Amino acid sequence: MTAGRHITRRPAPARPVRTLVPTDPAIIRVSLPASTAADRSYDVAVGRGLLGSLGKMLRDAGCRRTLVVSDAAVSGTHAKRAAAAVEAVGIDVDAVEIPRGETSKSVPQLERLWEEMARLAIDRHTHVIGVGGGVVGDLAGFAAATFNRGLPVWHVPTTLVAQVDSAIGGKTGINLAGGKNLAGSFWQPRGVLCDVETLATLPDREFRSGLAEVVKYGMILDAPFFAWLEANATAVAAREPASLEHVVHRSATLKAGVVTQDEREVTGLRAILNYGHTFAHAYETAAGYGALLHGEAVAIGMTDAAELAVARGRIDRETADRQRNLLVSFGLPVDVPPSARQPIDRLIDIMGRDKKSVAGRLRFILPSRIGHVDLVDDVPTSDVRDVLAR
Repeated sequence: MTAGRHITRRPAPARPVRTLVPTDPAIIRVSLPASTAADRSYDVAVGRGLLGSLGKMLRDAGCRRTLVVSDAAVSGTHAKRAAAAVEAVGIDVDAVEIPRGETSKSVPQLERLWEEMARLAIDRHTHVIGVGGGVVGDLAGFAAATFNRGLPVWHVPTTLVAQVDSAIGGKTGINLAGGKNLAGSFWQPRGVLCDVETLATLPDREFRSGLAEVVKYGMILDAPFFAWLEANATAVAAREPASLEHVVHRSATLKAGVVTQDEREVTGLRAILNYGHTFAHAYETAAGYGALLHGEAVAIGMTDAAELAVARGRIDRETADRQRNLLVSFGLPVDVPPSARQPIDRLIDIMGRDKKSVAGRLRFILPSRIGHVDLVDDVPTSDVRDVLAR
């Protein structure tokens, strides 16, 4: 068995599927240590038809002015509804639209957002609301963290990957030519509102992309959830409402539990959320941001990580095949498409700049069974090359 650093984790117990209504959202608490100024803990609300409750949430938080940041995909729909809900309770609303796609997580778009905030005379009492997917959340969150030395931020994720992962935990950032998410900060939101109804408008490819992060949670923390996904793959892929609520609620609960225990990746626990991402970020960076959707790259990266775990004797072929088959059942890629293939040396070089690397030494999150992973730092580059060449 390859040596790895064992990480103790305490995932929250699984909860049964239940149908939620706008007046009865499921609330997941992200408990964090208080700062000298205020309590930093916050709630993640999950349910259907929740956009209309956003105004009350902000009013109860003492908000009087907001800046809604969204992209072209939702500015005329979900972001418009969110803004209307806020205005309905007497809160002033300004809005900024950014271009759609991963390329908006960039220095030019961050600078444009800063300049627009300056033009609008955004002050330190203005609350930023990011409405959209992970790109919007990461960019709006980073702008909020840095403009006027920090503004309150709320996330209203409208994609699956954002609802189950990126909107929770306070990671913000932009991409650089040298790598994904290399510039950013930890900046926790004041709250997260996950309206599962917004997932109905997602293009099929984007919806399937988000399922990669869902599979990830089963692999790293929750074997019963992984088995539930196997048994309910058809209902989930068909976006059956109760199944989607369970998927979002369970995934968000697992993410919140990790963030509560290791907010800033000090103990190593939070690193497990990057399962498959070392490979994935290399593919995204080398192929050009947008060539693969993030979840597509993660699905391929998790497949690579499982293959590496097989090669290192950590898991058997049956375990790797269960993960592969579940990803395939969700319509996700498990092999790099020809259009995104890159030289192995280029990928290895990018991996050496991954945030988990130490002094250029590659480190990976690898499974030892479904529901358990370790941070492994003794993987020979030759083994990684073999996986990349598969």
